[in-house]
Amino acid sequence: MDATKTKPFNIEKKLVYDAYKAVKANAGAAGVDGQSLEMFDKDLIRNLYKIWNRMSSGSYFPPPVRAVSIPKKTGGQRILGVPTVADRVAQMVVKKIVEREVEPIFLPDSYGYRPNKSAIDAIGVTRKRCWQYDFVLEFDIRGLFDNIDHTLLLRAVRKHVKCKWSLLYIERWLTAPMEMEDGTRIERSKGTPQGGVVSPVLANLFLHYAFDAWMAREYPDLPWCRYADDGLVHCRTEAEATAVKAKLAARFAECHLEMHPDKTKIVYCKDAKRKGEYPNTMFDFLGYCFGPKTVKNKKTKEVFTSFKPQVSALSLKSMRKTIGELQLRRRTHVELADIAQEINPILLGWLNYYGAYTPSALQPIWHYVNATLVAWVMRKYKRYRGAKIQAGRLIEVIAVKRRRLFVHWKLGVTGMFA
Repeated sequence: MDATKTKPFNIEKKLVYDAYKAVKANAGAAGVDGQSLEMFDKDLIRNLYKIWNRMSSGSYFPPPVRAVSIPKKTGGQRILGVPTVADRVAQMVVKKIVEREVEPIFLPDSYGYRPNKSAIDAIGVTRKRCWQYDFVLEFDIRGLFDNIDHTLLLRAVRKHVKCKWSLLYIERWLTAPMEMEDGTRIERSKGTPQGGVVSPVLANLFLHYAFDAWMAREYPDLPWCRYADDGLVHCRTEAEATAVKAKLAARFAECHLEMHPDKTKIVYCKDAKRKGEYPNTMFDFLGYCFGPKTVKNKKTKEVFTSFKPQVSALSLKSMRKTIGELQLRRRTHVELADIAQEINPILLGWLNYYGAYTPSALQPIWHYVNATLVAWVMRKYKRYRGAKIQAGRLIEVIAVKRRRLFVHWKLGVTGMFA
């Protein structure tokens, strides 16, 4: 007898395998059971069968998620809830089902955690709208993933998700405890763990009703953009932005959410045509800083002020920290090509994202990488110890001859090693 016919829930085995491949591609750390992806792979068929068998029979109960503290760019710590590898596979199975059912209702200006949508798309549309509207209300939701109301969320889930077993497991994931670093377990009555596979689509569904659909209903003539818990509303006047801010705060309160007081502000999109003064003329969004910048017209060579995005100071600081933590200066046992192989994927990611708009603003990080390579030369070769200028010249000569060695060297090397 076919085992699938004896199960209360008909779940295709291929769906579980496809979910595993997606989890494998995303990599990630071990959960509370300490099992890594490599360990999971050693008995792959049995592990996947166990997930399918339990999910199909309705007997799958998620283990606790492991609490992992990571630093925020703005300081402080963020707690991620890391599921086990097996639980990530199970969540991916449900995510694929839920995503299929809720994607059609989501609005175009919701960009976070969605197929065929990206942060760069959000940056591009925001850039255009800042030229069209004088003011921006920038808002951030305090602790979104920790504070989502389960009753309101499940109301939305039940409205759109018709797959019974998906509903069953979503309810179980929402209340799965979190295991802290000291081994204590915290029961949860609200929120969905940031770090969970199914959490982003659930958060998007919650905010679709808390913000997106509400904005379309209350302010159909004001464009907005949202990426997860970060959002913008473009307004024509300061008074309009102030009114929207107050009404939005009340709306979030109805949904048991709170706008972050320090990260929510009204910004004047000052440029050559907007002469008025305002205390806030810049805002950070998705790693970019939008603000008045001096630019030159390519045709007329005229210099003027434009309101445009470029990599933010916080992002540059984070990049420098990433390079510093690799301790490249001390790795004198490897060759320059080995360093290039390791950091080029990182540099390419930065270039592709932050170089999409105002790529010249990335010069400080390219200088920092080159300075790190110069310091590496001074440590590796005795004749260059204490000879910074000579070491810099050596790296510059190599950069000219082997321009394809490092990602940023392809952009040009003039004056970069001074």
